Amino acid sequence: MAYLELKNVGKGYGVNGRRTEVLRGINLEVKNGEFVAIVGFSGAGKTTLISLIAGLIQADAGSLLLNGSEITGPGRDRGVVFQNYSLLPWLSVFENILLAVEAVNPNWPAEKKKEHVEKFIALVNLTPARDKRPAELSGGMRQRVSVARALAMDPEILLLDEPLSALDALTRATLQDEISRIWQEDKKTVVMITNDPDEGILLADRIIPLSAGPSATLGQPIEIDIPRPRDRKELNHVPRFKEIRREVIEFMLHSKGAQHAAVSKKLVLPDIQPEDLSVPRISMGARHPPVRRNEIKEENVEVGP
Repeated sequence: MAYLELKNVGKGYGVNGRRTEVLRGINLEVKNGEFVAIVGFSGAGKTTLISLIAGLIQADAGSLLLNGSEITGPGRDRGVVFQNYSLLPWLSVFENILLAVEAVNPNWPAEKKKEHVEKFIALVNLTPARDKRPAELSGGMRQRVSVARALAMDPEILLLDEPLSALDALTRATLQDEISRIWQEDKKTVVMITNDPDEGILLADRIIPLSAGPSATLGQPIEIDIPRPRDRKELNHVPRFKEIRREVIEFMLHSKGAQHAAVSKKLVLPDIQPEDLSVPRISMGARHPPVRRNEIKEENVEVGP
C-alpha cells in the first residue's frame, strides 16, 4: 500500500459560470521514504496540489490518504516549507523553530526542547546565526530556518512548495545540496513541487510532470535511475539525465500547446471603416465630424427651370 495516495482528486475555484477547474483527475502514489518531485509551469496548480496534501484546502472530488488515513485538515504528520519563508520577524532563528517544537511537543522539558532545536539549527548549518532575527538573514538563510523548523516538528512527510524559486542561482544550488544531504541522512518522505526539471532530476527518486492549466493533471512518473550522490556538473554528461529532461520538457510543452488549442477562438472585429482623409473637415467655416467612405452617398439631383 502506498504511504501517500491521491485518487482522482479535483479542485476548482469560483462559482457558477465563473468557476475554473484547476486540477482534474490527479492520481499519485508515494512510497515511504521516497523523494518525489512534481514539475510544472507557474500557474498550473502546483501550490494548490501541495495545499491539498497539507490539508490547508479541501478537494472538490476524489480522496487523499496518508498512511491509510484520510487527510481532512492540517496535522503534525505533515511539515510544509513555503516559498515565502513564513517566519515571525520579531523572533530569532532559535525562537522561530522553538515555537513549532512547543506546538507539537508541549510536554517536553525545556532542556529537551532546547537541545532538539539546536540539533536542527546545526543540521542546516545556522548555529552562528542562532540568535539573529529574519531581517538580519539573507534569503537563503531564511529558507534554511524554514527547512529546520519543518524538520524539527518531526513530520512523517515533508512538503516543499517551490522553496528555492525566489533565490539567486548560487544560493539555490547551495540549498539544493543541503536538501539532498538532509534527505539522505534522514530519509523522510518528501514531495517537492518545482518549475525546474533539472532541480527535480538532481534531488528526487521520481519526477512527475504536471500539465499546463486549467484542468491540470499529472503525466506518467519517470524513475530517476541515476546513482546518488549526484553532481550537477557531471549530470550534464550523463545520457540518462538528458533523456529524462527531454521527456519531462516535451510533456510540458505538448500540454501547453494542447491547452492553447483548446481555448482558441475566432475573433470577430467590428465593422469600422477608417476616416476618409481626402474629404475636407472644414467647409464654409464649419467643422464637420470625420467622414468614412461608407458614409458617402452619391446622388444625381436635377434642377428644373
